[in-house]
Amino acid sequence: MSRSFPPRARLRAAADFQAAFKQGKRLSSPQLRLIVRLRSEPGEPRLGIAVSRKVDKRAVVRNRIKRLARELFRQERAGLPAGDYVLVAQPGAAAQPLSALREQLAGLLQRARSLKAPAAGGTMPPFPDASARPATNPPES
Repeated sequence: MSRSFPPRARLRAAADFQAAFKQGKRLSSPQLRLIVRLRSEPGEPRLGIAVSRKVDKRAVVRNRIKRLARELFRQERAGLPAGDYVLVAQPGAAAQPLSALREQLAGLLQRARSLKAPAAGGTMPPFPDASARPATNPPES
């Protein structure tokens, strides 16, 4: 996997964001929240970013936080399990120096590496046929 950040590594569809918010595991730091929805099928990790006006009313500041997140995710992407990662900046994130945000995000991604992917569908062994089951005691009358 290259260290680039191609379009297929971006989470854009509203349905994907909603699925991550509904089914994902939440990891938090003081100014950042990372929602991780791992997939059992192989694929690449994808990143979605949400930085609202509550973080800062200036688009320049919000975009700087997004650029920082994309860059760190691009560097760490190869070591992450396949899944959808949604980064949500909390109010107060704009007041933090970028180095502090970088450390928080790096810590969240490190914690995300240790999460276990859900079991793939159909991995349970088939149940043996009825003749192979042990007989149960018949009901007494």
